Amino acid sequence: MDGRRLRSVFVSTALAVALGGSLLAAAPASAVTARVDSGTTASSAITGMWAWGNPIDPAVDARGEGMPQFEPQALAQFAAAHQLKTVFLSVPWAADEGPFSAWLTDAVAALHAVGVTKVAALGGDPAWADDPSLAAQWTTAALRAAPFDAVQFDVEPWVVSSDSELPAVVAKLQAMYDAARVAAGSVPVGADLPWWLALKPQPGGGTAFDALLPHLKSVAIVAFSDHAAETDGIITYAKPAATAAAAKRIPFSIGVETDTPEVAGGPAATFGDDTAALLESETAKVRTALSSLRGYGGVTVEHLRSWQDLLAR
Repeated sequence: MDGRRLRSVFVSTALAVALGGSLLAAAPASAVTARVDSGTTASSAITGMWAWGNPIDPAVDARGEGMPQFEPQALAQFAAAHQLKTVFLSVPWAADEGPFSAWLTDAVAALHAVGVTKVAALGGDPAWADDPSLAAQWTTAALRAAPFDAVQFDVEPWVVSSDSELPAVVAKLQAMYDAARVAAGSVPVGADLPWWLALKPQPGGGTAFDALLPHLKSVAIVAFSDHAAETDGIITYAKPAATAAAAKRIPFSIGVETDTPEVAGGPAATFGDDTAALLESETAKVRTALSSLRGYGGVTVEHLRSWQDLLAR
């Protein structure tokens, strides 16, 4: 199963969702580069990344993508250069079968060795929301495959849901997270959640974001914009969700995008058509605005390959 993110086709549509519209999506594209850049400084607000991909030869395993930057030492070198503390590392279906376990185990060890404190098994398929047993099965296999510190879900069924359908979607996600938590045992379960869920009232009170928090141990608040300030900036988008997470003492990070405008939903949604310097300066403003909130864990970049692309320019 492919756990890659579904993304908004138009950034304006994301704002429309928050105001009562619907969200459209597109699957991420591959932008591969092997270059590692040490441009992030000790003062960077960026503390984590999503890493979608693997180095397994597709001739050996059909799930393989043959991406050299996902070799354990390459991952570790990049994480060390950017002083990352969290890496969400994509894990395929049935990761405990075939060549994936050896790679994942070595990758977790290599990342730990350079100071990454949280390597999470990353996965997601919208179908899992309809059948929580699939999420539990994936979780069990992922944790058999390698000693992950956490499990991170990127399951986004709301991208094809209207406001009237959202409460039912929330209930499905609650059941999915709970099933995964049982399968994970003592390993904490987190999720990626879009900022606009904090603006969606639930029939029983609170918001859709509030309703999901008790079922998670951490959350990455996805707030895609290429600037920190203004009403359509990262801070305005993320603050209601961040405040809600802080009130519930749920650790959180703020997710930003570096993929192409075509994938991200337009140039205003991504740093992918900007510069690495702008990514650093704008995320520093996010840290200034939100770091006083309990549980703030920095900024997480989506995703390794497109971030490397940005750094290579």
